[in-house]
Amino acid sequence: MAFYFDKFEDRKPPEPLKYNPGLELLWQFFITVNLVIGGWYILWRWTSSLNPEALWFAIPLALAETCAYIGLVLFSINLWKVKDYPRRSPPQTIQQCIHHELSEDRPIRIDMFFPSYDEEEELVKLSIVDALKVEYPHKIDIKIHILDDGRRPAMKALAEELGVNYITRNSNEGFKAGNLRNAMEQTDGDFIVICDADTRPFPTILRHTLGYFRDPDVAWVQTPQWFFDLPEGQSLTHTLERRYGAAGRSIGRLVERLYGPVTIGSDPYVNCPQMFYDVIQRRRNWANAAFCCGAGSIHRREAVMEAALKSYAESIEKQRQEQDKAIRKLTGEQDIDEGLSDMMIQQTVLDTEFTPYKFHVSEDIYTSIVLHSDEDRVWKSVLHPNVESKMLSPQDLQTWMVQRFKYAGGTIDIAAHDSPVFRKGMSFAQRVMYGATVWSYFGALWNIMFLLAPIIYLFSGIAPVAAYSQEFYLHLIPFIITNELAAMSATWGISGFKGKSNYLAFFPVNLRAIWTVVKGEQIKFPSTPKDRQEGNFFHLVLPQFGIMLVTAIALIWGWMNYQFNWYGDINISGLIVNTFWCLNNIVAMAGMVLSAFWRPEPEPQTDTGDKEPLAVNV
Repeated sequence: MAFYFDKFEDRKPPEPLKYNPGLELLWQFFITVNLVIGGWYILWRWTSSLNPEALWFAIPLALAETCAYIGLVLFSINLWKVKDYPRRSPPQTIQQCIHHELSEDRPIRIDMFFPSYDEEEELVKLSIVDALKVEYPHKIDIKIHILDDGRRPAMKALAEELGVNYITRNSNEGFKAGNLRNAMEQTDGDFIVICDADTRPFPTILRHTLGYFRDPDVAWVQTPQWFFDLPEGQSLTHTLERRYGAAGRSIGRLVERLYGPVTIGSDPYVNCPQMFYDVIQRRRNWANAAFCCGAGSIHRREAVMEAALKSYAESIEKQRQEQDKAIRKLTGEQDIDEGLSDMMIQQTVLDTEFTPYKFHVSEDIYTSIVLHSDEDRVWKSVLHPNVESKMLSPQDLQTWMVQRFKYAGGTIDIAAHDSPVFRKGMSFAQRVMYGATVWSYFGALWNIMFLLAPIIYLFSGIAPVAAYSQEFYLHLIPFIITNELAAMSATWGISGFKGKSNYLAFFPVNLRAIWTVVKGEQIKFPSTPKDRQEGNFFHLVLPQFGIMLVTAIALIWGWMNYQFNWYGDINISGLIVNTFWCLNNIVAMAGMVLSAFWRPEPEPQTDTGDKEPLAVNV
């Protein structure tokens, strides 16, 4: 494992996108025009374009387009503007971070948590060694803790070797959330830095983030996650130049000037999270709605405990109301004996777990929801735009899908049982932001229709619109053009093509997550493997490959039907529209399918004899 890191150690994280008010104004102009045209298009689709002879086809497609348009509206509100939280100098003492006056001031206390279950000791060692290098311009009390849910003697020995604290427990109840709760019971830091076993913090993480906590209402700061081991790839310009010489270089430069940077051969699983953190999460700062995403976040202990107490009280009250309702139904009486009611409350208190972090597969976003909805205390969240740590990316398609299923399933489960959209205490803007997150995961339901629609047309000869006429193009083309211009101006500096393609190709995982929640099954808590899983992963992309294959056959069939006029209403206009639609879908599926066969470049073989384990000086 250790030698795997050597070739990546010198890599530097990307700088956050520089705020450009001109680009932001351009984005706001284009997206406003796009939403107006999009609303006009959706209205026209429902009122004037449905094929009356094929409503079984026309209505589902129009409904899918409407759902996608709602998602566009939510996404546009999310990306509306950049409003970074003001950076402030690092506080010298805890008094500078709280409302009330202390009788005696003192240095800030920090707990750095590294939860672990089955990760290699060598991997955790690299993280702890980097944590020991964290610096701060003032006197500060930093304690580092290995939270070992694997109860391994070797991990305990590692903690003793490095001079850090070792915390374990007798069971794995609550998984990571339970592990964090157990650690909080045994520590007393003012702020908690949440890491994963492979999170390697930079020396600057506290110096750059604790200044936000000078505002006593800031509950947590989330820093971007950076996977430093991703294939870097090459620019489109360089790739085309290598293959086609000066002509390729000119074409590549032209494309990148018009569309922004395009990288070939990088990030086969789209693990690069810059689009999520630097665009989506960062632009939630204006609405105080950037949610916690686990590793690389810094939490105010007071806020976490207040959220836990509030959630605990809410849980007991909810159970009491359900019990009262059940007893009234059983006895047929309106009033319940006070003694019986008090006894039930006492039993509920004993049976209910007090959990600083919700026992949930998405405990991080759940804690964010509880804090953001606190009606008694307007807690603030901050997305710090600079990368302050590095970590490992998923190394294979199976690991990547396990991780994405947890994200999707956890979010959908929260939406089904404790939706932030309807939770008391949320501002309207926060409801919209959380709603956008939830809505995006339900996108698989209508993305299926976008994948099947051109196939149905090419095989059946039945169109979902009354006609592929001039009126159709007058409504559709302006919407597509303004949408692309808006997306380019909103994400300038980050290539968004892979993200959009994978959102479409991700439908099997999202559908499985939705179905799991609908069936009432619990989303499991498997830890994400840190080592590459070897094997054939083609079976994981059979749905995407099936879509590619059927779409390609439909294309051939449709053109043959047009040529020989076998049946249906295949005309050249509809054929061209659906051909481009099919090609877009094939390209979108192809990236996911090819990722199943991706392998890291083999290491050069050198005769150096037996390698010694990586030595780390502390």
